[in-house]
Amino acid sequence: MTEKQSQALLSEHAEQLDYLRRILLAPIYDVAVETELTPLTKLSARLNNQIYLKREDQQPVHSFKLRGAYNKLSGLSEEQCIHGVIAASAGNHAQGLALAANKLGIKATIVMPKTTPDIKVDNVRRFGGEVRLVGNSFNEAQIASVEYAKAENKTIIHPFDDVDVIAGQGTVAKELLQQLPHADVVFIPVGGGGLLAGMSVYLKQLSPNTKIIGVEAEDSACLKAALSAGTPVDLDQVGLFADGVAVKRIGENTFNLIKRYCDGVITVNTDEICASIKDIFEQTRVIAEPAGALSLAGLQKYCATSKGEESLAAILSGANMNFHTLRYVSERCELGENKEAVLAVTIPEEKGSFKRFCQTLGNRAITEFNYRYNGQKDANVFVGVRLGGNETERQQLLGELASENYQVNDFTDNELAKLHVRYMIGGKSSADNDNERIFSFEFPEHPGALEKFLDAMGEHWNITLFHYRNHGAAFGQVLAGFDVDTDKENDFFEHLNALGYQFEEATENLAYQVFLN
Repeated sequence: MTEKQSQALLSEHAEQLDYLRRILLAPIYDVAVETELTPLTKLSARLNNQIYLKREDQQPVHSFKLRGAYNKLSGLSEEQCIHGVIAASAGNHAQGLALAANKLGIKATIVMPKTTPDIKVDNVRRFGGEVRLVGNSFNEAQIASVEYAKAENKTIIHPFDDVDVIAGQGTVAKELLQQLPHADVVFIPVGGGGLLAGMSVYLKQLSPNTKIIGVEAEDSACLKAALSAGTPVDLDQVGLFADGVAVKRIGENTFNLIKRYCDGVITVNTDEICASIKDIFEQTRVIAEPAGALSLAGLQKYCATSKGEESLAAILSGANMNFHTLRYVSERCELGENKEAVLAVTIPEEKGSFKRFCQTLGNRAITEFNYRYNGQKDANVFVGVRLGGNETERQQLLGELASENYQVNDFTDNELAKLHVRYMIGGKSSADNDNERIFSFEFPEHPGALEKFLDAMGEHWNITLFHYRNHGAAFGQVLAGFDVDTDKENDFFEHLNALGYQFEEATENLAYQVFLN
């Protein structure tokens, strides 16, 4: 071993011991509680593993974020305490920081976007924090928080990329190891990486044989991107359903720890998260927020290919669910459980054809059937079919329909079909629309957003299709069509980019082509 390698090893060892000391001495129990480790007996039997859920929903703010916030604040100097602290947040960090500051007698200012749901704003104020509503996005709120901090000499409290915050989150691992000393695999949700980093550095020192798996939402997988690049990188955009982990870039400090101590990363989709929210509710009667159910979704995905008979633990990181999001979760959870298939099926436009189609399905129940007569020889129907809960049954169903000469498109994994098209059957245009271009948008929920959209687009291009969906978040989902001449494409995209909304073209999406084009 070279001297340089030896020095690096000593430095790493010193860092490990420093984090271990910080975690063991963290004074978080002045305000936080030791949360339960709940065995999920029904799920354990179904998946042939011993499955446990670490219940951070039991914290006073219903999230683990209180641990890191309090640990950071407890180490501030007297001068820092006098001037107060500030953070930009629209979620659990805001509530954790507000309560921690209130407990320590420190003034906390939370900068939140104007789009933040009232329930979150009210909770921060209830916990003693001053709320300043600035801008229509998190980035605008974050920029404002930095300006306020400089002008008012306040200390910025980062939600994840801070040594003391990481150590505070690591106390979850300390409790888990006491409650389950011989866990085979621990699944931890990842946003900015504070929880995964803190838990990993602790577990790997005291239980090196325990595997640690980070779990990310597919549409905000900043850790997976960083591991591929070898360094933290910015995602072009992030999905907002699991808003608690909707982070564009993993932290520098957190990534340095994660790449050394984490054994792997699993990504899960929205439907899988919804299925895990349902499982948690059925086992505990707790309604987890999407980010809170993330790790259990990863655990279930792991079990699909694992050897079984293992001791597995998942972290329920939070339960600050917006009530109105439940209707969306209810729609999507059975898809995540492989209990529903969503299909486009071509049937003859004649009497008795629907009855014959139902007979082909046998004893399977139809969960949804959308159809509009259009006078053609054949009809495209949008149909949902109940399944028993495994992927092979869906393939068997597709084979049975094909054997009866039905033309079938499987839309079970088609987001556009599930989010928009299923509600628009019958909306096919009879006009000449060769120039129609289709785009999906994440649309901000604030007064004037629609007017801004129409000012930028509707005055210049004819809107040919518009469908809006909101599921209780700060952003709704919009599907919009535009009549765009080929020679004006450059102007069109200039205006589209100037909007500042996340968008994706969907003109070639098969669900649109089958039902709406």
